[in-house]
Amino acid sequence: MDRNDYYGGDSTSLNLNQLWKRFRGEDKPPAHLGASRDYNVDMVPKFMMANGTLVRTLIHTDVTKYLSFKAVDGSYVFSKGKIHKVPATDMEALKSPLMGLFEKRRARNFFIYVQDYDEADPKTHQGLDLTTMTTRELIAKYGLSDDTVDFIGHALALHRDDRYLNEPAIDTVKRMKLYAESLARFQGGSPYIYPLYGLGELPQGFARLSAVYGGTYMLNKPDCKVEFDMEGKVCGVTSEGETAKCKKVVCDPSYLPNKVRKIGKVARAIAIMSHPIANTNDSHSVQIILPQKQLGRKSDMYVFGCSYTHNVAPKGKFIAFVSTEAETDHPESELKPGIDLLGQVDELFFDIYDRYEPVNEPSLDNCFVSTSYDATTHFETTVTDVLNMYTLITGKTVDLSVDLSAASAAEEY
Repeated sequence: MDRNDYYGGDSTSLNLNQLWKRFRGEDKPPAHLGASRDYNVDMVPKFMMANGTLVRTLIHTDVTKYLSFKAVDGSYVFSKGKIHKVPATDMEALKSPLMGLFEKRRARNFFIYVQDYDEADPKTHQGLDLTTMTTRELIAKYGLSDDTVDFIGHALALHRDDRYLNEPAIDTVKRMKLYAESLARFQGGSPYIYPLYGLGELPQGFARLSAVYGGTYMLNKPDCKVEFDMEGKVCGVTSEGETAKCKKVVCDPSYLPNKVRKIGKVARAIAIMSHPIANTNDSHSVQIILPQKQLGRKSDMYVFGCSYTHNVAPKGKFIAFVSTEAETDHPESELKPGIDLLGQVDELFFDIYDRYEPVNEPSLDNCFVSTSYDATTHFETTVTDVLNMYTLITGKTVDLSVDLSAASAAEEY
């Protein structure tokens, strides 16, 4: 059941008229922007790691037959006021202007260690136990500078803040390996893939799959009220005087506001443009990570760009998103470092939304509530939450050791 008249809740993609209605009220979009139906603007813009957990989950569920993916052109990092391509291998490290000559050699040695590292083969560990050694200690062993650590931790390992430095290094090494493996998959300029027609295709794909297995979708159901029995266990959901009986309810935080707590907020800007983002090699799809240290912030900022090549806008139009965990109530000024990278924009929308996580005990009430989307422009954190919920609901873990060649649809593009 969904109170909206579209699939996917917060993770939908809106056409231009829907976007206008949401952010500008009654006004109509100007004609020069093109046809409304040619736009698919994500409300939660995120790329997928080509070798990551979400892609494995999509293949496991066979929902990939309803989706077409295309590789993302570029992966960049903001450092000392400039945008640089993220070096992901020892060879790229040697060419990168992010580092001086001696630093390149040190970085190359570190990259080689990570590439060769195999958790199951102690010979590749070089006497180091990465389950007890912190990331800070591992990096110190290679003598890497703070700026190098910054792009490795945030643009390759995709950490959202600097807490990882004091945590076991194994996690960061695995994340770096995932980035490099994903990059190698499509021989493209980035490790990311993204569905044609935007992320709204994901919930629609699952709706089709659900129907194949006898599931029923009800859209446009206002005031969905979760019903509980005398013991406080869920027993149904009521809308418009009708109750659907059930034993378990799975929902997002907005349906059970008294079973969640606020954990932060996301500030976001959406821009419609007539050109690619500057200094990204004219990439039609791109991610730029602005590490917190470079901006004097507590958390990273993300720029996500896509365009008509992924069928999310009319020909010649580009869409960019800037997002971050909000530290103030002023998204316009807070997002300025990311917006400044975009250049001339045709239209700009600002949004700020609260993030929630569940505080209930599912074993007592049979309510399974998801955590709100974060500010990152990739899915690795979200999919972990989904898989944890699956285990809580079913008592099983999903076996994701799938044949990734099944997702080679993306390689056709």
